Amino acid sequence: MKVILLKDVKSQGKKGEVKEVSEGYAQNFLLKQGLAKIASDSNIKVMDQQKLSEKKKKDNEKAEAQALAAKIGELTLQIKGKAGEGGRLFGSITTKQIAEELDRQYKIALDKRKMTLDDPIRVLGTTSVPIKLYPEVIATLKVQVTEA
Repeated sequence: MKVILLKDVKSQGKKGEVKEVSEGYAQNFLLKQGLAKIASDSNIKVMDQQKLSEKKKKDNEKAEAQALAAKIGELTLQIKGKAGEGGRLFGSITTKQIAEELDRQYKIALDKRKMTLDDPIRVLGTTSVPIKLYPEVIATLKVQVTEA
């Protein structure tokens, strides 16, 4: 009996796959548990449409992320901090502060966890901060720290 898996099933396959299983296994386990449905022509067409709409949605999200990455790449974020001798800051500039300033100055709301800053910024000057917007889209924001 052919079934379409609605969820990942151990030793059978992943969600969305069409598999040939024994009739008893399908009737007594897969269909009862809601893990699969019978692979009729109409169910297969519905599954194909769902896959197409998911692909379109992901493509749109990636395009939006690329547009945002281009916009962020042109920006230079100004942050003021108190500094001592040699341009060392008292304290540091963290990703949380960068996210708050980006929202306040440019109205771009980003999660601080998307910024991959190895160490907090502790010196005056310009630093490039990589921001992971989407799995394959990384923007680089220039953060310029000046003395207050």
